[in-house]
Amino acid sequence: MSWTPLPRRTFLRGLGTAMALPLLDAMEPLTAQAAPAAKKYPQRMAFLFVPNGKNMAHWTPEQAGAAFELPTTLQPLQNVREYVTVLSGLAHDKARANGDGPGDHARSVAAFLTGCQPRKTAGADIKAGISVDQFAAQQLGKATRFPSLEIGCERGAQAGNCDSGYSCAYSSNISWASESLPMAKEVDPRLVFERIFAGADRRENTETRARRERYRQSILDMVTEDANRLKGQLGTRDLRKLDEYFTGIREIEKRLQLAAKSQEVTVPGARKPDGIPADFGEHIRLMADMLVLAFQADLTRISTFMFANDGSNRPYRMIGISDGHHDLSHHGGDAEKLDKIRQINTFHVQQLAYLLERLKSVREGEGTLLDNTLLVYGCGIGDGNRHNHDDLPVLLCGRGGGTVKGGRHIQYPFDTPMNNLYLSLLDRVGVQCHSLGDSTGRLTDLA
Repeated sequence: MSWTPLPRRTFLRGLGTAMALPLLDAMEPLTAQAAPAAKKYPQRMAFLFVPNGKNMAHWTPEQAGAAFELPTTLQPLQNVREYVTVLSGLAHDKARANGDGPGDHARSVAAFLTGCQPRKTAGADIKAGISVDQFAAQQLGKATRFPSLEIGCERGAQAGNCDSGYSCAYSSNISWASESLPMAKEVDPRLVFERIFAGADRRENTETRARRERYRQSILDMVTEDANRLKGQLGTRDLRKLDEYFTGIREIEKRLQLAAKSQEVTVPGARKPDGIPADFGEHIRLMADMLVLAFQADLTRISTFMFANDGSNRPYRMIGISDGHHDLSHHGGDAEKLDKIRQINTFHVQQLAYLLERLKSVREGEGTLLDNTLLVYGCGIGDGNRHNHDDLPVLLCGRGGGTVKGGRHIQYPFDTPMNNLYLSLLDRVGVQCHSLGDSTGRLTDLA
């Protein structure tokens, strides 16, 4: 009997639903199933942005190389240490004023993935440059349902003056499809979830969602018949993988329901609440789980994730800090403020650790999803009090299909363009790019 593998773009379909599947053995020829180690898995890229700089004394390791000790702020990464590379010495020159005066927060965001000097304007004539994620999406995006996924946890305006004469579009977006087109992020986990599993008919999607909510159905209930038919074609390992995938989806749905309940309002005429959790940590983790789901099902291979906009003055009451983050970042050397910044920095790294551990938990052949991901975490400001854009706090996580060796602290020469890192990463995912923004070459020593 001849064997016909399942198409990689197989979907489970139901009313208003098109559920993508994780990469299964049944989607490969029998020869690849017999030798999973030789199978080539998709390579993913993610870029995570955090605002307002760091308490660098608790961020930068004292030693270079593999023998370094994780500083206080990076301690939450202990369980995934072998996947994490700390990069020192990188800079974003185009986030500096360069004659344009104040506006470091806006510039730090606009330049973070572009390496381009944003035009100083609060009007419609915004200009930056194409970002590394969108450059990759132009070449890799055709292979997936969504060329890229832009998510975040803090809304941002696309117009108006947000920082010393710079448009709010600069402060709110790290992803740029062109020099004048920022890619707005989605901050509502429920809307991200609905987008991932939506069918082509938007009207039908709305009706289907209303029906699920009315009858308290799971998205999985809509594809039961198709799922049962598929299971008859799968082996033991694929059935286990599918069960883990479905379990993850059900867990996300439960958390989305809890988030909606936590935001319920009873004031007559009040707007229906979003599916955004009241707890900021849960909000980040829900979005992280959505990112994992999108990578796992190969819905996209490129994503950006902004924990917050730069200049954000959010308080972190969940860890006992009622002061605004931006206010604290102007610490003036005050020990108490510096310690609160350290705590906020550590909280952010804890959420990063959650995402990395989730990626590590998803098996792909003999490796994991984290083995086939390149993830950059950092910001465009070093110390929030100095507003410097050199020696930036940057982590490179994941192994990029074995092209990156983690568990190290690499110190590059002072003022090395951060876009040199991006060129190196594009090489590793098979995207051709000779230069990007202010790049001057490629980083060495990553492998």
